[in-house]
Amino acid sequence: MTYQAAESIKQNVRQFDRDVLAGGSYLYTAERLSAQTANARLSRSVAEAFDFRGKRVLDVGCGDGAYTVEFPALGVRSVLGIDPAAVAVEAAAVRSQLMKVDGIARFSVGNIYALNELLAAEDFDCIVIRGVLHHLPNAERAIAALAGYKGTLIIVEPNGNNPVLKLLERYSSYHVEHEEQSFAPRLIRCWLKAAGFTQVQTKMVNLVPFFCPDWMVRPLELIERLVERLPVIRAFSCGQSVIVAKKPNA
Repeated sequence: MTYQAAESIKQNVRQFDRDVLAGGSYLYTAERLSAQTANARLSRSVAEAFDFRGKRVLDVGCGDGAYTVEFPALGVRSVLGIDPAAVAVEAAAVRSQLMKVDGIARFSVGNIYALNELLAAEDFDCIVIRGVLHHLPNAERAIAALAGYKGTLIIVEPNGNNPVLKLLERYSSYHVEHEEQSFAPRLIRCWLKAAGFTQVQTKMVNLVPFFCPDWMVRPLELIERLVERLPVIRAFSCGQSVIVAKKPNA
């Protein structure tokens, strides 16, 4: 089934499709040490944020499925990954078959702005939105569209308070081509509360940039846990925020 809407799809959707056609996957899920290390830290954070055992999960903006296929190992009953990039969705389906999790993980072309039909048709315990909002033309509207959702929402986003990240978004050709615009965690929390998610918790994680040289990875890993524990420093140094949001009595 396809859940798609023509409106509000940015040029970067075509760029992501080109990435998959050129390399078989997204650049930030490729087999390079920095990407592997950063992704592993984020995956651990997601796994710690919610008890996924026996749950039905919607992975919004699943891309090439690299993260979606991790959910079966967490004990989910089922996971549906959706993304507007059709070529990426095809690659995700192939990935799930190769990993022999296609009985649990399935994929469809879909749009975060057009979830009403899908949410009415299927009952999801948790929606995960990992690395998506900073690619959208209107991230606030995407969150507002989830006002009727009653389950748990997990958002993983680049830390818009990080000054290095803001420079990369302005001057890095990759970030410019993929139209990235990160947001301060407090702004995302405001959007969530406006949508009725009054129980909102934020955790700042990850010190290893996705595209940094290999020689930088291990030294940054050594101090990562310390930095994540220091309130003021982590607010500006950590690369990602993990936000868990719930409705009252959810």
